[in-house]
Amino acid sequence: MSCWLVFPGQGAQKPGMLHGLADEPLVRESIAEASAVLGEDVMQLDSAAALASTRAVQLCLLVAGVACARLLLQQAPAPAYVAGLSIGAYPAAVVAGALSFADALKLVSLRAELMQQAWPHGYGMTALIGLEPARVEALLAQVHSAATPVYLANINADNQVVIAGSDAAMADVVDRARSAGVVVGKRLAVSVPSHCPLLESAARLLAAAFEQVNVRAPQLGYLSSSRARPLYSGESIRDELAFNMCRIVDWRATLQGAYERGVRLQIELPPGQVLTGLARRVFSQGTTLCFEGTRLDTLVSLMQREGLRHL
Repeated sequence: MSCWLVFPGQGAQKPGMLHGLADEPLVRESIAEASAVLGEDVMQLDSAAALASTRAVQLCLLVAGVACARLLLQQAPAPAYVAGLSIGAYPAAVVAGALSFADALKLVSLRAELMQQAWPHGYGMTALIGLEPARVEALLAQVHSAATPVYLANINADNQVVIAGSDAAMADVVDRARSAGVVVGKRLAVSVPSHCPLLESAARLLAAAFEQVNVRAPQLGYLSSSRARPLYSGESIRDELAFNMCRIVDWRATLQGAYERGVRLQIELPPGQVLTGLARRVFSQGTTLCFEGTRLDTLVSLMQREGLRHL
């Protein structure tokens, strides 16, 4: 039995997310470090107005994840694995020791700018709940064209996927999905078409920047959410981080892979509880908790217990 830490992706952000973090020295130090590296006050990035920017969202998710993981691991034993959905892969890589926090901040700032510049208007992502991936792919084939691009982006659960593409194409898919019996079609708070070929050119530019950065072999188990398997080398993690913006996220398979490797305790780092909800069916014989809303000493105790079982 073991534990893993998971980090959410874009769409989990909320106004005030940095201001709501615990007032602890490690958290304050992480925020100060981020501000120094970026040359700006990161506490100004979590207002409702600022979070309209992809860059602000992604940086806030990175800072919140790293700061809270540092606070948790100051007292708790190291988890067996870490993983992150989309931008969440970056704080996961920092916590695993594969990437420095300073390098992650610079790369995420660039990543977000490249993504926003690639498709500044008229594109995004939509969640579909109620249809299995194969049926959604059939609907996408009916709608996709050069003028109305739309792709499968995330497989979150057996009946929950996310699509990415143009506004018109996504609206068409949602209409068809509702006719096919989909329960929910919800536009996400993401202004770019992530995890599809529309971002391949941006990913290649980011990969060029990654060539100047030292990415190391992880000190913890690092699960790729696009490949749904562990990555062991700095080079494989470099590729994962640079190109995950244009690759499908298979979180369903990543969850299953963690469970099959003996993980029975999942802790979701801030913000929110999206990944906790997705894990409950897979972790029916385990425990899934959010950092937010759970006492720190409770999380530490549970991680210590799972750590002893793992020995």
